[in-house]
Amino acid sequence: MTGIAKGGCLCGEVRYEFPREYVLTALHCHCKDCQRVSGSGKATIVLVPSEALVTHGKLKSYTTEGTDGSHVSRGFCATCGSQVLSNVEELDTVKFIKAGSLDDSSWVQVGSSCWSSSAAHWSPVDNELPAFEKNPDLQ
Repeated sequence: MTGIAKGGCLCGEVRYEFPREYVLTALHCHCKDCQRVSGSGKATIVLVPSEALVTHGKLKSYTTEGTDGSHVSRGFCATCGSQVLSNVEELDTVKFIKAGSLDDSSWVQVGSSCWSSSAAHWSPVDNELPAFEKNPDLQ
């Protein structure tokens, strides 16, 4: 997997890029917070090392306490409101890119699901993938 992945918000004021070879994994998150912020049954996210990600434009952040007690900051465009990335403050070495914000997501290969314990019946966990009842260990 080579090349530069690029993406951004709906209006284009926030842009980002990262080398695709730095991708750690991609997963579907079915936690209640991801359901609420996405307006869907899950959020599909691509995990990249923080140092590999370059952002352009100003992100506004909103931080909440996750179900497991961690502090999740979600970065979104202050103009159009598109959420483009998030991070867990206790794990500052990884950024979580919203796969839907990529310009071209055809290369993304989802490797697992997390928070299967709160998956909505109308958006079930993919039984073809490994699933974690809560968060996988990313340490």
